[in-house]
Amino acid sequence: MKVFITGGSGFVGTRLTHDLIDRGHRVIAVGTSSAHKNPPNENFRYISADTTLKGPWQDALEDVDAIINLAGRNIFKLWSDTYKNQIYNSRILTTRNLVEAVPESKGIILCSTSGAGYYGNRADEVLTEDASSGSDFLAKVGIDWEKEAFLAEKKGVRVAAMRFGVVLDKNGGALAKMIPAFKYFAGGPLGSGLQWFPWIHMADLISAINFILETNEIKGPVNFCAPNPIKNRDFSKALGNVLNRPSFMKVPSFMIRLVVGEMGTLLTNSQKVIPHKLLRHGFKFQHPDIDSALEDIFK
Repeated sequence: MKVFITGGSGFVGTRLTHDLIDRGHRVIAVGTSSAHKNPPNENFRYISADTTLKGPWQDALEDVDAIINLAGRNIFKLWSDTYKNQIYNSRILTTRNLVEAVPESKGIILCSTSGAGYYGNRADEVLTEDASSGSDFLAKVGIDWEKEAFLAEKKGVRVAAMRFGVVLDKNGGALAKMIPAFKYFAGGPLGSGLQWFPWIHMADLISAINFILETNEIKGPVNFCAPNPIKNRDFSKALGNVLNRPSFMKVPSFMIRLVVGEMGTLLTNSQKVIPHKLLRHGFKFQHPDIDSALEDIFK
């Protein structure tokens, strides 16, 4: 299979590229970095480009079998008005340019990232793929992001919108930002700690993408979260245990808002997300609970 990846030099894209090549696929990765971390390989090509802009990179979509859209600015940064525009445009414009350039389908699959933020702040409500959207900034990003991706269906493309939970891997992402606080004995729950925390182990995320590529029946929104969501306080306790550090330093909600502003909603929103569609189609999680996931990451 020939696979085209946007965001190919990022946190998930780098790991996915390596996995796909190991599985015998040919990969074209596009990213903003000048070079890719993957070692030279006859089945790998890297294009450095800004995918929010139309350009020669779109020509590489001519004869691909699958497209995996991972491009988007990091949301774990301060959200100034300027940076919020970058978060939005990096996702929406990239997806729009992808769909414009994709040829009329010959069995093409588009796996386009979205996020659990699509659901907004939902307290204890159980959220399967049929649940309604939220109304805050990240929910609006998710709604518009998916809308752009699903336009590819008009070209006969099978589209799956992957609603990522927090991706856990010690080499980057959210964990890389949490670990220092715990190591310096300052880790603990955020806000009340009672909010539900949607998460997924990186290995399961990569396996789930491959599962969708191989399962023609899967399309539409797909929750990319472990089947056992936990509350933030329980996640903090599990992380403290695996790092052999206490987890009692609670960070009040007002302090989170004071320090990180609107981005604090990302940390305190509650989303009890269930991967109903993956489970219904028979996907098996390697790390369905947080203890086994963290043990594997830090072993």
